[in-house]
Amino acid sequence: MKKIEAVIRPFKLDEVKEALLEVGIRGMTITEVRGYGRQKGHKETYRGSEYQIEFVPKIKIEIVVDDSISEKVVDSILSTAKTGQVGDGKIFISDISDVIRIRTDESGPEAL
Repeated sequence: MKKIEAVIRPFKLDEVKEALLEVGIRGMTITEVRGYGRQKGHKETYRGSEYQIEFVPKIKIEIVVDDSISEKVVDSILSTAKTGQVGDGKIFISDISDVIRIRTDESGPEAL
Protein backbone atom coordinates (compact mmCIF):
# COMPACT_ATOMS: atom_id res chain seq x y z
CA MET A 1 0.00 0.00 0.00
CA LYS A 2 1.07 3.59 -0.62
CA LYS A 3 0.25 6.84 1.13
CA ILE A 4 0.01 9.68 -1.35
CA GLU A 5 0.19 13.21 0.03
CA ALA A 6 -0.39 16.02 -2.43
CA VAL A 7 0.03 19.69 -1.59
CA ILE A 8 -1.88 21.68 -4.20
CA ARG A 9 -3.35 25.12 -4.90
CA PRO A 10 -6.72 25.58 -3.13
CA PHE A 11 -8.67 26.43 -6.31
CA LYS A 12 -7.61 23.08 -7.85
CA LEU A 13 -9.24 20.96 -5.12
CA ASP A 14 -12.57 20.34 -6.86
CA GLU A 15 -10.87 19.36 -10.13
CA VAL A 16 -8.50 16.97 -8.35
CA LYS A 17 -11.33 15.47 -6.28
CA GLU A 18 -13.41 14.76 -9.41
CA ALA A 19 -10.42 13.19 -11.15
CA LEU A 20 -9.73 10.97 -8.14
CA LEU A 21 -13.38 9.85 -8.04
CA GLU A 22 -13.05 8.78 -11.69
CA VAL A 23 -10.00 6.66 -10.78
CA GLY A 24 -12.01 4.95 -8.02
CA ILE A 25 -10.86 6.75 -4.88
CA ARG A 26 -13.67 6.55 -2.33
CA GLY A 27 -12.13 8.54 0.51
CA MET A 28 -9.48 11.11 1.24
CA THR A 29 -8.38 13.47 3.98
CA ILE A 30 -8.13 17.19 3.20
CA THR A 31 -6.24 19.70 5.33
CA GLU A 32 -5.83 23.45 4.85
CA VAL A 33 -2.12 24.15 5.24
CA ARG A 34 0.30 27.04 4.76
CA GLY A 35 3.85 26.96 3.53
CA TYR A 36 6.36 28.09 0.98
CA GLY A 37 8.89 26.58 -1.36
CA ARG A 38 10.99 28.19 -4.03
CA GLN A 39 8.49 31.00 -4.46
CA LYS A 40 9.13 32.16 -0.86
CA GLY A 41 5.68 33.72 -0.55
CA HIS A 42 4.50 36.83 -2.37
CA LYS A 43 3.81 40.54 -1.84
CA GLU A 44 0.34 42.04 -1.53
CA THR A 45 -0.91 45.59 -1.20
CA TYR A 46 -3.58 46.52 1.34
CA ARG A 47 -4.76 50.13 1.74
CA GLY A 48 -1.66 51.44 0.04
CA SER A 49 0.79 49.45 2.15
CA GLU A 50 2.78 46.61 0.66
CA TYR A 51 3.49 43.59 2.83
CA GLN A 52 5.06 40.16 2.42
CA ILE A 53 2.96 36.97 2.64
CA GLU A 54 5.55 34.39 3.69
CA PHE A 55 3.31 31.34 4.06
CA VAL A 56 1.04 30.71 1.08
CA PRO A 57 -2.28 28.87 1.65
CA LYS A 58 -2.37 25.36 0.15
CA ILE A 59 -4.51 22.22 0.40
CA LYS A 60 -3.00 18.91 1.49
CA ILE A 61 -4.72 15.75 0.24
CA GLU A 62 -3.87 12.44 1.93
CA ILE A 63 -4.88 9.12 0.36
CA VAL A 64 -3.86 5.53 1.12
CA VAL A 65 -4.23 3.25 -1.88
CA ASP A 66 -3.36 -0.25 -3.02
CA ASP A 67 -0.07 -0.47 -4.91
CA SER A 68 -1.94 -1.47 -8.08
CA ILE A 69 -3.60 1.95 -8.51
CA SER A 70 -1.00 4.26 -6.96
CA GLU A 71 0.44 5.23 -10.34
CA LYS A 72 -3.02 6.07 -11.72
CA VAL A 73 -3.74 8.22 -8.67
CA VAL A 74 -0.47 10.14 -9.01
CA ASP A 75 -1.02 10.66 -12.75
CA SER A 76 -4.54 11.89 -12.06
CA ILE A 77 -3.32 14.45 -9.50
CA LEU A 78 -0.50 15.59 -11.78
CA SER A 79 -2.75 16.14 -14.77
CA THR A 80 -5.40 18.11 -12.88
CA ALA A 81 -3.34 20.12 -10.35
CA LYS A 82 -0.71 21.39 -12.77
CA THR A 83 -0.90 25.01 -13.96
CA GLY A 84 2.71 25.24 -15.10
CA GLN A 85 3.43 28.08 -12.68
CA VAL A 86 5.71 28.22 -9.64
CA GLY A 87 3.77 27.07 -6.57
CA ASP A 88 1.78 24.19 -8.12
CA GLY A 89 2.78 21.99 -5.16
CA LYS A 90 4.32 18.60 -4.54
CA ILE A 91 3.34 14.94 -4.29
CA PHE A 92 4.91 12.70 -1.64
CA ILE A 93 4.62 8.90 -1.85
CA SER A 94 5.34 6.64 1.15
CA ASP A 95 5.06 2.92 1.81
CA ILE A 96 2.40 1.87 4.32
CA SER A 97 2.96 -1.38 6.18
CA ASP A 98 -0.61 -1.83 7.42
CA VAL A 99 -3.98 -0.15 7.88
CA ILE A 100 -6.77 -1.18 10.25
CA ARG A 101 -10.43 -0.17 10.00
CA ILE A 102 -11.44 0.53 13.60
CA ARG A 103 -15.15 -0.31 13.17
CA THR A 104 -14.62 -3.84 11.81
CA ASP A 105 -11.01 -4.71 12.77
CA GLU A 106 -10.29 -5.40 9.09
CA SER A 107 -6.67 -4.88 8.13
CA GLY A 108 -4.59 -4.57 4.98
CA PRO A 109 -6.08 -3.62 1.60
CA GLU A 110 -9.55 -4.79 2.71
CA ALA A 111 -9.59 -1.94 5.24
CA LEU A 112 -9.20 0.68 2.56
